[in-house]
Amino acid sequence: MGSNPTLSANASFQITSRCIKKAPKAPPAGAFSRQDATRHVLTLHAFWGQSWGNGRRFAPVYLEFFPQMALTDTACKNAKCDPAKPRTRFADAGGLYLEVVSTGGKHWYWKYRFGGKEKRIALGAYPGVPLAKARRDRDAARDVLKAGSDPVQAKKEAKEAHVRAAGNTFELLARQWHTGWKDAHSERHADYVLRRLELDAFPVIGNMPIRDVTAHDLVRMARKIEARGARDIAQRVWQSCGQVFEYAATVVDEAGEQMVSRNPSKDLRPSVALKPRKKTHYARVESKEMPELLRKIEAYAGGPATRLAMKLMALTFVRTGELIGARWDEFDLEAEEWRIPAERMKMKTPHIVPLSKQALEVLAAIHELRGLSGLLFQGERDHEKPMSNGTILGALKRMGYAGRMTGHGFRGVASTILHELGHRHDIIELQLAHQERDEVSAAYNFATYLPQRRKMMQQWADHLDQLRAGAKILPFKAA
Repeated sequence: MGSNPTLSANASFQITSRCIKKAPKAPPAGAFSRQDATRHVLTLHAFWGQSWGNGRRFAPVYLEFFPQMALTDTACKNAKCDPAKPRTRFADAGGLYLEVVSTGGKHWYWKYRFGGKEKRIALGAYPGVPLAKARRDRDAARDVLKAGSDPVQAKKEAKEAHVRAAGNTFELLARQWHTGWKDAHSERHADYVLRRLELDAFPVIGNMPIRDVTAHDLVRMARKIEARGARDIAQRVWQSCGQVFEYAATVVDEAGEQMVSRNPSKDLRPSVALKPRKKTHYARVESKEMPELLRKIEAYAGGPATRLAMKLMALTFVRTGELIGARWDEFDLEAEEWRIPAERMKMKTPHIVPLSKQALEVLAAIHELRGLSGLLFQGERDHEKPMSNGTILGALKRMGYAGRMTGHGFRGVASTILHELGHRHDIIELQLAHQERDEVSAAYNFATYLPQRRKMMQQWADHLDQLRAGAKILPFKAA
């Protein structure tokens, strides 16, 4: 009598169903039972996994070929240690298992073989490390093993490297850099740079291992500074951080490895990371108003130091900060030059101002007034500090130029008139110190066209004399 496929299938289903219905209470999650094995046999469950773990504790030897199902989040949550044992293991797959100890702690481990020996690597505690992450960490460790390395040893070396890196923070390297860097700069400027790092850089990236600092971290730092309206300071701090990274590239750690291999501050310019600068147009008089302004400066009845400061600014058209911070040791009166150091310049490159005869006369008057005691223009109350930044602006306001002229405005007027007189644009721009230059070009450019600039500055001073006197001005034709 032929077999009936439908009947056979139904019979199998009934047998399986009966076995399931009569199954006793399930053993702990992840463990084996005879009924589990019967169900595997009757339903031809596929063979998978490894024949070790908790199943071996609960199943006869002949059931080792049928391991339990992979773990679930619920099974992990409900897993408990066998009261009769100090620890119980609940296997997942691929060598991963959750070990539950009698005190209730649950920890992940991955079991593997390396160098002919069975080993295991800890992957963290549950539930801090959930099932999904434990599986990812197992796969990562397996990749290390496939690459020919021992995952436990690799983890140890990574931890040691992290400890070394944690000790080599950005702040530590920045202070080391500053200690050597400050000797080549004025005490005032060196203190300012360190103060800016302490206030703006260290709170954001100071505690980070310097190897871990990225361009994104610098952007985060710069935007925090920018948010309080200090965009220029954000750029300066960015540049100082770049110098710290350049220094760190020359330092090796305890393991003989280079502290950093690249400078993240070079990955993008701070001007890209920050909001575009709004063009500032400083108030300035028209060229035709200069004669009256020069005569009012000459007759200014306020402090003599303020009057002389305005005269020197008109003759040299330097920035206000560069003027009020001027020191006598920057002047070479025999060479008729004023050499402003890089740290006091906006572009951080040295600048030469050729001194006209008229400028030398103003300096002589300042010397008679204050002497050669450091600063040319000392503060009214504290002679160790320079004149206030608002002193010149206040004097112009008292002369009737509020909102019409500023100290910076002398630069714009000079540029306009010198172009009108026929002087070359590149020479004017060099004297205005407008070019933003790198170190190599700066070393060349700060003295470029110096003879032509000397001639231009003397002709500019003569032109101002003629304007003040009301004489007819003839345009200068450059050769």
